[in-house]
Amino acid sequence: MYLFYHLCNLNVEQLIPVIVMEFLSDTEGGEYSSKPTYPPGKWFYYEQILQVPNYAIFEPDSGVLEVYRRDDLGNYQLQTPDANNRHWIAEMNLFLGVWQGSRENRTGYWLRWWDDNGELLLWGLELAAKERQEKNAAQQLAEQERQRAEQESQRAERLAAQLKALGVEPEI
Repeated sequence: MYLFYHLCNLNVEQLIPVIVMEFLSDTEGGEYSSKPTYPPGKWFYYEQILQVPNYAIFEPDSGVLEVYRRDDLGNYQLQTPDANNRHWIAEMNLFLGVWQGSRENRTGYWLRWWDDNGELLLWGLELAAKERQEKNAAQQLAEQERQRAEQESQRAERLAAQLKALGVEPEI
């Protein structure tokens, strides 16, 4: 289970996460339990006791993601994803969705975050790799520009030598 806290406008007496994300486990239906008696079910606990505004249930084997949001009556309602199959989490200004790929020796479905422009937020290793690629590309571009300038300089020197051979003093 993951808890994400929004740190603005904190109530010092009560720190409520913005979203709780459950990864389905072997306990059949525990994530959907609304049992109010001790011990309360997870659903009841997050919806009625903690009053967490967003509750996500993710099944990593199938990639199914359900996102629920508390309505005005305090009850969770299943949210419909956008056209990209992502869910807007307003308190975080981010989309939550499913990404398929490989990470940490596991290929499958992963929960990922996207910004409000639809740009995937990169994991640390992805960001480092991207920065390395950008640095290498900039170095290659600089080397190409240096070679181009060197070729132009050599061309200018050859033309100047040809002009001198013809008795014309070139202005440089």
